[in-house]
Amino acid sequence: MVEPGSRVLDVGCGDGELLKLLRDARAVDGRGVELSQSGVNQCVAKGLSVIQGDADADLVDYPDDAFDYVILSQTLQATRRPRLVLEHMLRIGKRAIVSVPNFGHWRVRAQLAFKGRMPVTQSLSYSWYDTPNIHFCTLADFLALAREMGATIDRRVALDRHGNPLQLALPTWAWNLLGEQAVFLLHRERRAPAD
Repeated sequence: MVEPGSRVLDVGCGDGELLKLLRDARAVDGRGVELSQSGVNQCVAKGLSVIQGDADADLVDYPDDAFDYVILSQTLQATRRPRLVLEHMLRIGKRAIVSVPNFGHWRVRAQLAFKGRMPVTQSLSYSWYDTPNIHFCTLADFLALAREMGATIDRRVALDRHGNPLQLALPTWAWNLLGEQAVFLLHRERRAPAD
């Protein structure tokens, strides 16, 4: 989803593997923001330009349209204010790429229904008391949030448990049931400045 040579900000970049891949394979001019000092250290050791920062607090400091893409991979559900983080991403970047785990996947639903306990799956691998996830959403919830914010989803891909795209053309309810996670490419139309 990222065009070669683009300017990219990876928010919550972790150990920098995605940013490194984009630098090496797509020749992006990449920057990263990571909360953990160990993640920042791992990124710097890979030669990446990464600062320590918090998506909830520090995105406000970035100027409008500073990047072609702002990426948030498997992190939105761990932020305190997901909508505000997404609004900043759409302001800072011309496009945003967001990947989220799906709490509406059939395995999650089955574990909750039949075991009566909070689910633990391959993509949601933490116990309820140890999880960094503080906002549980389904793929349908994310679509509703994007619509509510006036964002346009340019592309969406649901992934199976192995990270492979679902190859079927499915209605949203089935996509929400079968995708363990999804990746969204979105943008919001810029308003012309008032005279």
